[in-house]
Amino acid sequence: MGYIHINQGKVTGEIAAELTRICPFDAFEYTKGILSINAACKMCRLCVKKGPFGVCEFREEPVQKIDKTKYRGIAVYIENNKGVAHPVAWELVGKARELSKKTGEPVYALLIGDKLQTLAEAAIAYGADKVFVYEDEAFGNFNVEIHTNVVEAFNKRHHPNIILFGGTAQGRSFAPRVAARLKTGLTADCTALDIRPDGDLLQIRPAFGGNIMAKIHTPNHRPQLATIRYKIFSAPELTEGAGQIIREDTANIETTTNLNLVAVRDKPKTLDISDSEVIVAVGRAFKKQKDLELIRPLVERLHAEVACTRPLVENGWFDPRRQIGLSGRTVKPKLIITLGISGAIQFVEGMKDSDLIISVNQDPACKLFQISHYAIVGDIYEVLPELNRLLDQIL
Repeated sequence: MGYIHINQGKVTGEIAAELTRICPFDAFEYTKGILSINAACKMCRLCVKKGPFGVCEFREEPVQKIDKTKYRGIAVYIENNKGVAHPVAWELVGKARELSKKTGEPVYALLIGDKLQTLAEAAIAYGADKVFVYEDEAFGNFNVEIHTNVVEAFNKRHHPNIILFGGTAQGRSFAPRVAARLKTGLTADCTALDIRPDGDLLQIRPAFGGNIMAKIHTPNHRPQLATIRYKIFSAPELTEGAGQIIREDTANIETTTNLNLVAVRDKPKTLDISDSEVIVAVGRAFKKQKDLELIRPLVERLHAEVACTRPLVENGWFDPRRQIGLSGRTVKPKLIITLGISGAIQFVEGMKDSDLIISVNQDPACKLFQISHYAIVGDIYEVLPELNRLLDQIL
């Protein structure tokens, strides 16, 4: 890592004004004769290259290498509510199991809550080598401050190499606080993971609006933290398991908190296309919103959920929760029928692992055809009525 150093002895009001003009991100602030750089800085270094000579300097921070042999184990935080684990936890245990084959590390499950015996046994059945159970009435309801204290205690005692969190509402609020407490980094919303033989985690996620896939490598920080979306990986098959359940002492874990729990209310069930087994997905080939009526017979006969691409959400035709892709939901249905979708990488990454993909597009070179099991070349306004007619004969 590096930073921009300002030689304050060379700064004048005129120089500050010139640097402010040069910076495209409005990152300079000049107050009471002191020039500073705020969080808007993107390290483009234009101030170094084009600014007055010697005022701004780019300096590399010395890298302190760590002893990687002191960190071992791929831990998965088992998000749970009232004794029920979020399914993403088991998906992550399965992925941790896969990664561990490359490094020989054990797979840990980290359980925090109250009355966790059943969940601990489930973690063993899904493939955890060790389940570390932090059980206390104070942990019964999720509290980001108290739970962070628990993870800190776990880290100090067991020094895991990696800790994985689900990319859920809870995980997205919890993991950053843990990262800050442990003074390490965090890669959010990963869509793929890999690992090097020395234990360095390769965290892969979309960047720049999904236009590129960034591979993030953090060789000098431990533990390595990442959040991963639901439905990205598959849950492993249940086995009898031969893991070990370890109940940790919680007496010295701080349970005082600045958060006051007023009430616990169950969240009303809302649409989540990630859990749908049959999906009909529509794209920008539909010229008018009223034309979506053409898919109604198909949706009703197949008992399907309707999903869409980003442009249709931006048009105001659909709720964002129905969007598939890197900036939407990841789905893995038994059947997905795509209608008039070109197959941009942003969409494909969100549905490529579906069991059966049937695509309709009038472009023979449609990118989506490359991953489809069945491809129909044709105009959706001609193909849909024919599909509905065939379904009338079959169903």
